[in-house]
Amino acid sequence: MDTSGIVLEAVRKVYPDGTVAVDSLDLEARAGEVLALVGPSGCGKSTTLRMINRLVEPSSGRILVGGTDVMGQDPVELRRGIGYVIQHVGLFPHRTVAQNVATVPGLLRWDKARTADRVAELLDLVGLPADTYGPRYPHELSGGERQRVGVARALAARPPVMLMDEPFGAVDPQGRRRLQREFQALQRELGLTVVMVTHDMREAVLLADRIAVLSRGGVLEQLGTPEEVTGSPANEFVADFLADFGEAPAA
Repeated sequence: MDTSGIVLEAVRKVYPDGTVAVDSLDLEARAGEVLALVGPSGCGKSTTLRMINRLVEPSSGRILVGGTDVMGQDPVELRRGIGYVIQHVGLFPHRTVAQNVATVPGLLRWDKARTADRVAELLDLVGLPADTYGPRYPHELSGGERQRVGVARALAARPPVMLMDEPFGAVDPQGRRRLQREFQALQRELGLTVVMVTHDMREAVLLADRIAVLSRGGVLEQLGTPEEVTGSPANEFVADFLADFGEAPAA
């Protein structure tokens, strides 16, 4: 997998009951950028995200990650090469912080020394010194600390691509803003390609290089920089969606 980004070509997801979650979506996340998916509930944001790592299988179309069609890859191997962060983190409660971060290296059969070095490096990177936090268990952490561990775990195997589904939604507002700023610095330092689902337009404006506004059925209504989307809505749907948040902050 190289770092040439993520491309969706005419991607469609239809469920067995006939529900069209995403209909013929063309979209690209460029290498090294943060692309935010926004839109009302039921517009296919999370479905689109999960089709990239095949947690949801597309009905048709093509998805390329690093220039490679995901449907030609083993889904387990595919997921091990893509970082994935969700709202409620999903840490293993009976494993220490260090053991949680070491999950993917363990699956990849890294040796103990390499794994320990990587765990320490990542915990320091997200502001949780390994000597202090490594032996702790998830229930001993705050919500923001657990979210940091989730980010560290997602970065463990040095994935060039990261998928984030409401990554900071479970954190209190003050902690959320701090985590957003820290993640922004981390993403720039590592050059990650990130596709992020958020219900919060302000978060999208703060973190994203470009924003994709979706309507029901995964229809792409507008794709542009935060300034373009907030300053020049493409149509009435986008204008109404933005109005729900009041005046979005400047990027």
